[in-house]
Amino acid sequence: MHVLVTGAAGFIGSRVAEMLLEQGHGVCGVDNMCPAYDIRLKEYRLERLRSRHRLDVHPVDIADRGSMAALWQGYGPFDAVVDLAARAGVRQSVEDPWVYIDTNVTGTLNLLELCREHGVRKFVLASTSSLYGAGNPVPFSEDAGTDRPLSPYAASKKGAEALCYTYYHLYGIDVTILRYFTVYGPAGRPDMSLFRFVQWIYEERPLRLYGDGRQSRDFTYVDDVARGTILGLKPLGHEIINLGGDSPHDLLELIRLVEAQVGKKALIERHPMHPADVMATWADIGKAGRLLGWRPEVSLDEGVCRLCCWYRENRSWAKNIDTAD
Repeated sequence: MHVLVTGAAGFIGSRVAEMLLEQGHGVCGVDNMCPAYDIRLKEYRLERLRSRHRLDVHPVDIADRGSMAALWQGYGPFDAVVDLAARAGVRQSVEDPWVYIDTNVTGTLNLLELCREHGVRKFVLASTSSLYGAGNPVPFSEDAGTDRPLSPYAASKKGAEALCYTYYHLYGIDVTILRYFTVYGPAGRPDMSLFRFVQWIYEERPLRLYGDGRQSRDFTYVDDVARGTILGLKPLGHEIINLGGDSPHDLLELIRLVEAQVGKKALIERHPMHPADVMATWADIGKAGRLLGWRPEVSLDEGVCRLCCWYRENRSWAKNIDTAD
């Protein structure tokens, strides 16, 4: 199979590309190398892809329809598209919602149109647990209401999901939408709590805790998410599927886990909870088990251990990664 992977320098996209290559598939990677966070993390991931698999990732923005069409002509045909290019982050989207619409809505539309034009029958979209908002009971099931997103980020992903259904309905494109729950792991995004907590505790910097720390999250290790994403390439028609750890933990527990791994105490600095944040996320993953045969394999203890080991090995530069809001 020849697969177009967008966001191939991203946290999840780079692992998906790597796993596809390890399974013997052909991969064409694209990433606009957007500096939404420290570009050194993307460069680190790209270097792994180049050195291990000789994969070149093309610097193309999925929101640029002409450039994407040219890439398609030059490197297609493709059997499937895995759309992992996204502007992510709840709080940042409140400050600049426009870029979220450009990438997450217009970019997805461009890819769906190219699939229609070139007869690509399979499309996998990365979506988010942020869609479930604050009013749904936990664990969140895929048929829960998602019409009241609390952030522009969630709203943009709702738009992308709606477009996917439209192209399934009109043109028969087989679409799998995967809602990810708090993905973490080595070389992860520095705006996510686990990366921040490891850096702040290790470097003895103030740990900014928003709210009382009892917000719970369903943390999911990146390799589990990448594996589930690839399983989503099977023919399913149109399905929305949660990929989560199925074991929510509150932030205070998370801090204790990192403290134990690092061997230092957190210097907690308390701040009010952000209005776009939710108190709890927890994935109902029964559908992922039924349709994909998927369950998470890496426990939070093991995943935090791997992240801390990665940080120690890369501390010379990882300690300088910007983790500001």
